[in-house]
Amino acid sequence: MRRQKREEGHCRWRTVALVVTLAGAGLLGACGDGASGNAAAAGTNGGGAPTDSANSAVAAPALGENTPAGANGAPAGPRRVVLLGTSLTAGLGLPPEQAYPALLQEKADSAQLPVTIVNAGLSGETSAGAVRRAAWVLEQPAAVVVLEVGANDGLRGVDPDSTYANLVKLVQMVKAQRPEAKVALVQMEAPTNLGASYTRRFHDAYGRAARETGVPLWPFLLDGVAGVARLNQGDGIHPNAEGARVVAGTVWGAMGPLLRELVAP
Repeated sequence: MRRQKREEGHCRWRTVALVVTLAGAGLLGACGDGASGNAAAAGTNGGGAPTDSANSAVAAPALGENTPAGANGAPAGPRRVVLLGTSLTAGLGLPPEQAYPALLQEKADSAQLPVTIVNAGLSGETSAGAVRRAAWVLEQPAAVVVLEVGANDGLRGVDPDSTYANLVKLVQMVKAQRPEAKVALVQMEAPTNLGASYTRRFHDAYGRAARETGVPLWPFLLDGVAGVARLNQGDGIHPNAEGARVVAGTVWGAMGPLLRELVAP
């Protein structure tokens, strides 16, 4: 029954995504148009170089706009948990304290786990964009790197084999640049407008990438939220405050045990 509900949730997500895509609204993905107007949001200066911090709320509003209070300017340390993702992670449409990364910080604080959750979500980013951005996001130390990548690939119809290759490359980059970090990949889903074969191949790309790189595959980010009107904003894609709490619970189910293991004496 639980599996059936998950599958129904995935179908609802795909249906809603299809409606938004056909409407031509700017989700060109789950999270806005990363191809235009995001140079400043990506944290670059006039010459295109990245700014000093991947989670700077001033220099890169879309990248770190919802980093939990206390994370910006925090000293680098071995307990930084970097959430590299799209606007689903950035918390588009929500105040910072209601986005799911901030709620994860609250859960970690309540559990007395000495970690800092870093919101490195960027609106409109594809898996290829994440590969290009990863190196400077990881200039700061990271104990855990969580990859919420590819939602925009699915909504743009990117070849799942390309998404798979980018996921593998991204994990390899993290391991090479931050070998001390634990890495996790979050399952994402595609809409149905490109056919059942496409959505199946897209779904399977995540399992293939996780097996290839030896990293854990965490549950679908929007499990229990996708397609549920009362849990989403008006665009039908981005969770509202209540939906973000459900997302945080889903992510925490996988993250909590990892963090407890990480900080265990």
